[in-house]
Amino acid sequence: MSATATFTGTTSTATSTATTTAPARDRHAGRVPWKRGVATGVAAAAVVTTVAVAFQAVGHALAVTDGVIPLPAFAQMVLLSTVVGIVLARHTSRTTFYRVTAALTVLSCVPDIALGDGLLSKAGLILTHLVAAAIIIPRLARVAR
Repeated sequence: MSATATFTGTTSTATSTATTTAPARDRHAGRVPWKRGVATGVAAAAVVTTVAVAFQAVGHALAVTDGVIPLPAFAQMVLLSTVVGIVLARHTSRTTFYRVTAALTVLSCVPDIALGDGLLSKAGLILTHLVAAAIIIPRLARVAR
């Protein structure tokens, strides 16, 4: 930056160079830690499996046209979905994360509607998706960029 000032016939020139450096940023800032994400997935898997067990306990196991869904499958799919959520949260902005996960939650309910065995199974399967999303999405979004 160069500045010139004139005072009663005298000219003075001053030159200054300002260097600014961007603050050091942790390259992992704003990323979901794997431990936190997996812990969230385990909690969500336990809750979703409990919902499926509750349906089974009242005499209506959640089923699709091919038959009853095994209980471990609920936990397995929730954990798989959590890994997808962790990757999304680590590589997208918070707004994009919310949009994508909302769309994926809605799309995940389509097979339940199409293949669910009866109205109660369809409702129960959709409930499991919504419960998992309600637990996983807010927890992972807290630290999304």
